[in-house]
Amino acid sequence: MAMKATGSRTKFVDGGSEHHTQYIHRVKLSNLKTGNMYLYRCGSSYGWSSIFKFRALPDDAQAAKNGVRFAVYGDMGNDNAQSLGRLQVEAQDGLYDAILHVGDFAYDFFRANGSVGDEFMRQIQSAAAYLPYMTCPGNHEENYNFTNYKNRFTMPKYEDVQNLWYSWNIGPAHIIAFSTEVNFYLQYGFAPMKHQMEWLHADLAEATKPENLAKHPWIITMGHRPMYCTTDDNDDCTKDEYFGITRVAFEDLFYKYGVDLEIWAHEHSYERFWPLYDFKVYNGSVDAPYTNPKAPAHIVTGSAGCRERTDKFGPNKPYVAFTSTDYGYTRMTIVNSTHINMEQVSDDKGGQVIDKFTIIKNTHGPDAWL
Repeated sequence: MAMKATGSRTKFVDGGSEHHTQYIHRVKLSNLKTGNMYLYRCGSSYGWSSIFKFRALPDDAQAAKNGVRFAVYGDMGNDNAQSLGRLQVEAQDGLYDAILHVGDFAYDFFRANGSVGDEFMRQIQSAAAYLPYMTCPGNHEENYNFTNYKNRFTMPKYEDVQNLWYSWNIGPAHIIAFSTEVNFYLQYGFAPMKHQMEWLHADLAEATKPENLAKHPWIITMGHRPMYCTTDDNDDCTKDEYFGITRVAFEDLFYKYGVDLEIWAHEHSYERFWPLYDFKVYNGSVDAPYTNPKAPAHIVTGSAGCRERTDKFGPNKPYVAFTSTDYGYTRMTIVNSTHINMEQVSDDKGGQVIDKFTIIKNTHGPDAWL
């Protein structure tokens, strides 16, 4: 190998009765050429890993030419990780530029004194070693104040909030990962909820400045617990307009700044909504609902596979466009500054695309709703 990078290690002690101890190694790679393929291995004189490969993220010009491709899902565990095999192959074949895992890992990291978490990290290595594996926390990461989640991943600005919330730019998109969980687990204090809201306001205000929208017009959020759903489990997203914690906390803020697409998980199903705000549908038109809509698009994609199996749906609602209880995951392609293609892949049906739609927007940011 022609290049070498030296990192650091931190000691992590699991909160279980055995106080399982391990060392987390972090290495920052610099001077990478955008779009180039790199081979790498990890280790020391005590031993080395197998050789892996990854492609450095594209720059804006490369993204504009080729688009940016993602696999998107939540709620994948060790047991019954039904979609994982297909995702491993597609990641290694270069089908994606990054993976977005929208909370709930392993089921659960802390179980068996952290050994379930160790096994999950080994399971996803055959995908995560080949491309950025971007995360946000879910409710199944809560134990010991999210310490397994905080220690096992390294997202942008890790030193500030240990993966709970962050944002990053890729091609024509500004992607915001945040924690719905700080609004639910108040036993850890109100400060995380307050700090995240302050950060979200500042980040969205910065992202929607004209000079930044010109470079990264798509504003996409990923958070675990959805604002809306029609599953029959009485979760927060099934509540009416006055009681949904996630919706009350975030909907007005995201609408104010013109968020284009909101990605959720938590419900073990797939659900696509018409462009939606405050329980009202704001389609672009009858024939082209996602062309210049007047509200954000929402999807729930939490059916990658876990020991809790899939969820059933309750009565349909007028703001729901499509539902499926198949195991699977979502493909998202940011084609350019005006088009995003979305596909839902059914693992039950051998990789068949069971739903697809295209968001087309000529205007982004708050002005999109005018």
